[in-house]
Amino acid sequence: MARSLDGLFLAPVADQAPGQVGTRTRFAYHEEDGRIWADYEGGDVVRGHLVGTRTGDRLDFRYVQLKTDGSTSSGHCLSAVSELPDGRVRLDETWRWESQEGRGTSVVEEIAPAAGRPATPVDL
Repeated sequence: MARSLDGLFLAPVADQAPGQVGTRTRFAYHEEDGRIWADYEGGDVVRGHLVGTRTGDRLDFRYVQLKTDGSTSSGHCLSAVSELPDGRVRLDETWRWESQEGRGTSVVEEIAPAAGRPATPVDL
């Protein structure tokens, strides 16, 4: 099993369609006893939250977000957790909107810390 997500900052490796998460979006993850949650923001997302569970290297969560245009949206995501050769965490995600049409896949990776200090949401 890949290491805990607790305290990690992650970012998408590619942009999605407008109004969705993208390379400027930052996720701050937490994990405890098989429960996961995260806050996220950046790009077209003013504020987002996700909550769910982890079983082994599988995440199952729901997300809700407020976008810069004032609209809200929500959906469901299943993710596979793995570790990159450099030790960073990677999430391969399959998601679908529940509040609107659409589904897709995305990849989110742990932000590498700057030399000599832990990663923060502004790093990349």
